Amino acid sequence: METRKPYPSDLSDEVWELIRPVLTAGKARHPSVSGHEGHYDLREIVNAVLYQARPAS
Repeated sequence: METRKPYPSDLSDEVWELIRPVLTAGKARHPSVSGHEGHYDLREIVNAVLYQARPAS
């Protein structure tokens, strides 16, 4: 997988390490009903949400 240029809205490593356990535990408690594991990195999904929620410039 290619690494992409980081955006200012991306999570820092420190913040990711704080929220990662919460998100992965929640995902483990609520698995997909279809059994789909997902192909996207959870951190990249959070980064995408943060990018979309950024203030307009």
